[in-house]
Amino acid sequence: MRCVFDVLDGAPLRDVFSLAGRAIPRIAGEFWTAQQRQACSLHEISYRACFKPQLPRYFIERLTQPGDVVYDPFSGRGTTAVEAALLGRRVIANDVNPLSAILTTPRLRPPTLEAVADRLARIPDSSQRAEVDLSMFFHPDTEREIVGLRGYLAARCQAGEEDDVDAWIRMVATNRLTGHSRGFFSVYTLPPNQAANPERQRRINARLNQQPEYRDTRAIILRKTASLLRGLTEAQRENLHAAAESALLLTCDARSTPAIPDGSAQLTVTSPPFLDVVQYAADNWLRCWFNGIAVEEVAPRITLSRALEAWSTVMRAVFDELHRVTRLGGWVAFEVGEVRGGRVRLDEHVAPIGESAGFTCAAILVNQQRFTKTAHIWGVANNACGTNTNRIVVFRKE
Repeated sequence: MRCVFDVLDGAPLRDVFSLAGRAIPRIAGEFWTAQQRQACSLHEISYRACFKPQLPRYFIERLTQPGDVVYDPFSGRGTTAVEAALLGRRVIANDVNPLSAILTTPRLRPPTLEAVADRLARIPDSSQRAEVDLSMFFHPDTEREIVGLRGYLAARCQAGEEDDVDAWIRMVATNRLTGHSRGFFSVYTLPPNQAANPERQRRINARLNQQPEYRDTRAIILRKTASLLRGLTEAQRENLHAAAESALLLTCDARSTPAIPDGSAQLTVTSPPFLDVVQYAADNWLRCWFNGIAVEEVAPRITLSRALEAWSTVMRAVFDELHRVTRLGGWVAFEVGEVRGGRVRLDEHVAPIGESAGFTCAAILVNQQRFTKTAHIWGVANNACGTNTNRIVVFRKE
């Protein structure tokens, strides 16, 4: 296993960050490719503010060995967990939003395309529309199919009968609810990592002079399943299933995870909520409805601090817990970004927080992105707004 400075061989030194009288190197470069499709297709599940799988892979390959535990306390769509499993590591993932486990667990136990097709053929449609008005998103027949699928999955879950195929269908359907192409159940709307509210969707429909057309939900689920499974090797399937046997997937506050044993994680790779940049609950209201999750109960539990001091207070408690669960000689790669137009560099605030918890800050990596795809969608000049660089603060428990 190589140390972090071996990992950075040849990378240009950008500057030095002074921390308690020590010079912490801040190193810039393109440490992993910006082309997401070079990663395993199993990652292609949309979620707001998620990092590319190349980021955790970079650290997993260099700072762990097969069989080591890799942890993510802010798991989101499960990128770290899935990538670690693909690489033959054991996984622990946590996220206060229950959608995270819904999006992560099925990809550790991927079914065959044939099993998904057979199950979909046996799920009846509903004769009813949804109990909330979704007419601005879905054709009536599409909506009935969604309601039928939602009811079927809820009944299977309540009876304790939901299996790996059901969980996979739930995950794919959750991901295909709304989006901006014919690969989604909805009429044209916002990108799939967030859901417009009904009034905003009415405005979109009026502006584009559009009405929801019928979309065949079963065909869409099958196409997305085929896309996710393409190129998945037998060796990767075996690694995923092995990881699933011991995986610990939690829905907790990252400041208190008593189910994780002391000193169990060799590496943590994570990215916390960034101040008030992302409205996680609002972006996921329709996904929560489909899965029977009360968004008004989840929203207050999600860290969304508008003040830097309040955010830092939460992160101090998170780092105290990370120090407990990290093994001696283990690592933490804590990804943050530039927020508020680059005026706030969270890496400079995270470094002393981690050290106060007992870690040693080894370096700060600045992975320079050549473009930001989402910025194009919103008409924002690339590298001019939002989070345009990955800033990863690397700690070691010594």
